[in-house]
Amino acid sequence: MLAKLFDLFSAQRAPAGYRPGVTLELLRRNLGMDSFHLLEAGHAEFDLGAAGLRVQVSERTQAQLLMHVVMTEFSLQVPAFEQGEVRFDLHHTGSLKRTGIRCRYRSGDKALFEVVSKRLLGDARLNAALMPLDFKHLSIECGHNGWTVTLEHMGGSEVVNRMPAFRRYVKLSGEQKTLLENTLMALQRVLLAG
Repeated sequence: MLAKLFDLFSAQRAPAGYRPGVTLELLRRNLGMDSFHLLEAGHAEFDLGAAGLRVQVSERTQAQLLMHVVMTEFSLQVPAFEQGEVRFDLHHTGSLKRTGIRCRYRSGDKALFEVVSKRLLGDARLNAALMPLDFKHLSIECGHNGWTVTLEHMGGSEVVNRMPAFRRYVKLSGEQKTLLENTLMALQRVLLAG
């Protein structure tokens, strides 16, 4: 209960020292993509692959005592050919070592979840990209506007401490950048295959 109150309070205002858009600028340099454009403070987009997959990126802050973390969320919109609404997450299995990928149902049409999760887990290229990808959270949602995929990577984020004062950007390595691109393109391909 106390954690929920803290989350509610901290969600209403930005942490002290948060500079909207700074982390995205560091991410832009890190990714080295010509198509990366800042839309407004805290929001950007870029095109990925020959098909021109449009990826939205936004900053999300998480306040802690005397520090905060600015994480980047990558999201994409994919048209939905299936009917229904569903929300679920993908995550790694295994406690010490990654052993696989699992879909966790959150809400909505259970039958649609079963069909789509079977397609996602059965795709070899998607699993090859997801297994070594260092992501914190990956959610997939289907609604009136189609599929929305939101992926939060462990890299591409900034840690800001007030005491002692320091800022540190956590880079996306070249391998993780490639895995992220492959994952997003594979998710689009599999979701469109319905």
